[in-house]
Amino acid sequence: MNNENHDILNNIQIELFATPHGVRAIKSPVRVKILSMLREGDLSFDDIFKLSGRAKSTVSSHLKAMARDGIISSRIDPEDARKKIFFIQSGYIGKLHRQQLQEDISAYIQRYITSKNDPFEFFRLIFHTIRISLLTQGVDIDPILHEAGLKVGEALYEKVKDPDHSTFLGNIAQFWETHSLGTVEVKNLQPVTISVEDCFECSGLPYLGRPACAFDSGILESLFSLYNNEEVKVMETQCYALGDKSCRFIIE
Repeated sequence: MNNENHDILNNIQIELFATPHGVRAIKSPVRVKILSMLREGDLSFDDIFKLSGRAKSTVSSHLKAMARDGIISSRIDPEDARKKIFFIQSGYIGKLHRQQLQEDISAYIQRYITSKNDPFEFFRLIFHTIRISLLTQGVDIDPILHEAGLKVGEALYEKVKDPDHSTFLGNIAQFWETHSLGTVEVKNLQPVTISVEDCFECSGLPYLGRPACAFDSGILESLFSLYNNEEVKVMETQCYALGDKSCRFIIE
């Protein structure tokens, strides 16, 4: 493969959409272009055909596939019942570039090399590489990570619980730091707001356009639900994967 073709492959844009069936990664340049047009507004088949510059059969095939995956949908054109109007019915997450992903993975490797073979850094490298690879294939592992976090929180609760609320929060912060999960700081008590710097789960991930700390959220949700004797929800309002300099969790 010559250098020009190699550069083209590396710079392929991958768009991510959240559907009821999970995250879908769109790699096809044709589909990326169609979805880009639909994000500007609903379009008829004829409009998509004209703007895409592709054959009608090609456009039709891509529209059917994306409708099947739950990314787009259609409705009858009110001006002509024989035609359809297409629109996006999934949530747009963001975009990635293959070159960006390769650079991120390379950065992880360099970080491990300079860490004097720290096994923790090697595990971070493996975890992030697998997560990014799955994400670009349209596999959303966040529900799995969240469920695992809930289980860890249940097991951890006996170790960190304390009748004194401040001590309970301090024990959580100590656990995070002892296990290299990040540095925890309590920002507010009403509602409880926790900030995490150097977050193990997401620091170093590329920009995803959405929070990425499903595992941490699961742990916190389990801990605070047990502590309050009622179900609580954890909302992540800041994240490295959103371009922030720390992660922030609000316990609702």
